This record gives sequence, C-alpha cells and structure tokens, in this order.
Amino acid sequence: MNLLIVSTSTVYGKPYLSYLETECKDFFSSAKKILFIPFARPGGMTHDAYTARAKEVFEAWGFEMRGAHEFETAEEGTNWADGFFTGGGNTFVLCDTIRNTGYFDTIDAAVRAGKPYMGTSAGCNLTGISICTTNDMPIVYPPSFEAFGWVPFNINPHYLDPVEGSTHMGETRETRIKEFQHFNDQPVIGLREGSWIRVHGEHMELKGKQTARIFSANYVGEISKIRIDEF
Repeated sequence: MNLLIVSTSTVYGKPYLSYLETECKDFFSSAKKILFIPFARPGGMTHDAYTARAKEVFEAWGFEMRGAHEFETAEEGTNWADGFFTGGGNTFVLCDTIRNTGYFDTIDAAVRAGKPYMGTSAGCNLTGISICTTNDMPIVYPPSFEAFGWVPFNINPHYLDPVEGSTHMGETRETRIKEFQHFNDQPVIGLREGSWIRVHGEHMELKGKQTARIFSANYVGEISKIRIDEF
C-alpha cells in the first residue's frame, strides 16, 4: 500500500497544504486524478466549499480533483480516481459518512490494490486500527469505530506534549492515550504537527521536522524512525 499519514494540513504561519507540496507531488506522481473526501466537516463548510479549497491547491500543482460527493455512487467515484485525499474535521462524522455512502469499502479495496491514499488529521485517523484515539468529540455515532487497519497501530494526530509549568488541570494527551491502552492493546503513535508517516509496501518512514511519540505495551517514548516490523 501507498499511504501518506499526515498530522495536519496546515502548520502555523503557512497556507493550507503548502508545507507538503514537495511531498504530495512526489507521492501522487503517478496519480493524476485525485478524489477528495470532504466528509469530516460537520457544519460551517459545505462539501462543495471544502472540496474547492483542496481543489485550488491540487490543481495549481497539476492534478485533477473532484469531491466524493459529486458522484452518484461510491463505486463510480472510486473507479474514477487514481488516488485519494481525505481532509480533516471531525473523525466521528467522517467515519459515519464514509461508511453510509459506501466509500469505506470501495476505498479500502482500491488502496489495498495499490492506489495511493493521503489523510490529514481526521483523514489520517482512518489509516489505523480504530478511530478511538482521535481528539474529537463523538458528536455522531458511526456504525463502527474500526478504521481501515492499513497500519498496525492507532494515530493520535496533533499530538501535544505537556507544557512545563502549566496550571491547566485537564488530562494531557499522554494520560488519555494511557487510559485507552488500559482497555486496548494496540500501539498508538502520537504524531506532532508538521510530521507525517509515508508508507510504501512494508517500508515506513517518519518525515518532517518533529519526532513522534509511541505508546505500546513494551515502550513509551520518542521515535525518530519507524519500522513496520516493530509492531
């Protein structure tokens, strides 16, 4: 499989997707028609508007893009596409809609057959085993919390480290992930903003300026490299 698992679409001080331009152009080099999955936006931005935002960038890079909602069926949209990009928003809304529209199964089959998939934020949550380590509120109840399971771990995008000296009394990301692992045994990758994981077959590479945080039964700590045989 060919995956681009990205913590965030936008880093502070830079336009939407701009910091990923070189990576995206290389990743989608053999995929000229990209299907955008806009289903993570629960309100305030229509599917048309969200698609237009991504389309403006990708067309400037030389790609053709259409939104998944523009097709009559999931099969039609999936077959049209050479690759997929799922944007961020609310992971529960995304998971609910992508299943109810039929796109979950068609995209899963296409990506397992080799079509490239890029997901940012909520879109990257779908690449793991489940969506249960998203940061989002469960504002809808999807048919299942299971994600695509393309990689053998869960993702926590936008991972934040505890701020030394902070008087904030809420749980840290680390606390919440450890609570998750009290009931679940899958590893979790805390993916900081500005970093991403690129997957090609059995090869994984952690890219970007930040290290990542890994939580597993045997190890909790920083990683600067990632290998699939570690899981």
